[in-house]
Amino acid sequence: MRKPAAPAGATRIKPIVTVGIFNEMVCASGEPRPHYAALDEWLKGISSETVQAKRNEADLIFRRTGITFSLGGEDGGTERLIPSDLVPRIIDSSEWAFLERGLVQRVKAINMFLHDVYHGQKILKSGLVPADQVLANAQLMPLMMGLDLPHQTYAHITGVDIIRHADGDFYVLEDNLRVPSGVSYMLSNRILMMRLFPDLFYRYAVRPVEHYPALLLQTLRGATLVEQPTIVLLTPGRFNSAYFEHAFLAKQMGIELVEGSDLFVRDDLVYMQTTEGPQRVDVIYRRIDDAYMDPLAFAPDSMIGVPGLAAVYRMGNVVIANALGTGVADDKSIYPYVPEMVQFYLGEEPLLKNVQTWQCRKPAELSYVLANLGELVVKEVHGAGGYGMLVGPASTKAEIAEFAERVRARPDNYIAQPTLSLSACPTFVEQGLAPRHIDLRPFVLSGKTTTIVPGGLTRVALREGSLVVNSSQGGGTKDTWVLEAPEAT
Repeated sequence: MRKPAAPAGATRIKPIVTVGIFNEMVCASGEPRPHYAALDEWLKGISSETVQAKRNEADLIFRRTGITFSLGGEDGGTERLIPSDLVPRIIDSSEWAFLERGLVQRVKAINMFLHDVYHGQKILKSGLVPADQVLANAQLMPLMMGLDLPHQTYAHITGVDIIRHADGDFYVLEDNLRVPSGVSYMLSNRILMMRLFPDLFYRYAVRPVEHYPALLLQTLRGATLVEQPTIVLLTPGRFNSAYFEHAFLAKQMGIELVEGSDLFVRDDLVYMQTTEGPQRVDVIYRRIDDAYMDPLAFAPDSMIGVPGLAAVYRMGNVVIANALGTGVADDKSIYPYVPEMVQFYLGEEPLLKNVQTWQCRKPAELSYVLANLGELVVKEVHGAGGYGMLVGPASTKAEIAEFAERVRARPDNYIAQPTLSLSACPTFVEQGLAPRHIDLRPFVLSGKTTTIVPGGLTRVALREGSLVVNSSQGGGTKDTWVLEAPEAT
């Protein structure tokens, strides 16, 4: 449970102006940005007692509906609530229009890259992307070579992590293509905010997000050439950290939630066990990593997948979303080349910027990184969830020295980036209202068309000064409000 709220009236304090950090709500002058003005007025009229009561109500709602996050490896896999902050993150219509165009462009290029890698490999032959960095990549899947997919779509669901730097510009931090998660919290936060603060919604024209499951279902149906496909969501099981999301999305889409033991292969087709007998499966929305999808093709000691699935997939008799082998494009060692992909495949300048990245596999860049570890963020190329990384400015000399040895031992396993000042948004904390660092994960759905719900998962670093927003590292979430475009006069 959270600690008691601050004394009455603390939440009425005007949000603090941040120095050297882009404040989403407040200008350098201390005045609220135009699209936050109504929220600023609302905050002046809400007491800390009301905030605490609403927090308690939010916790109760989340517990009753099972909205938890499992922390594997900690206390044997404990479950906890992901804190949902009650101050929304607001994006005006013009900013969202730019982000949407940039996201569509980026994900389209990534899908074209994946098709190229598994077919003609034109970009590798051109030298724009080093061939050895792709062909020797652990995420490359040989069985995908030459396999034609419907609409040439590999990443049906993409979660793109975006931050806003002190210069006010948006940057892509990473692309999540394998089993991107977090959309259930985006949807749950909206339900929660509409229930707790209907009066605040009257002040804004907020674009909806609740139709995401319908869009996802439409995307999955369109991923196959079968007219009335049977779709299932494949989960590792209830001990997975994102199991709530698996169950939530399956229920919202009206499809079966299955585990590997519920599926079997017969006569080169995939079937689901049902009380009425076997039923053919046409599309598998998988939430299992590549290596565990089929023990006959990949990890023989794991039985959470479906024996024989890879062969059926290779024959084109089942669609898997996201496609096997997509990880070769969201590997952090490939991330630096996405702008080149946009130019190569689309003939366009990238709308969304990458963060400057040093590749430790390159000797000159390795030397720079080792000499400046205390100022950089260093990440494992296959790492996720905030693990396997060093945040130089927040680390001790001993931690930096120890990490330097890791990098020297396996330089190809690391990249480095500058320590960016993630933008800040007002957040309710124990002392009242204070800025906390945030990022944004919009979800892009690709198939016959590309669609994006207006919003995404805003993650917030709840500890003061922290830049780590991951839920597994103590981060929280916010509802993300994209505003309707003003009507033309």
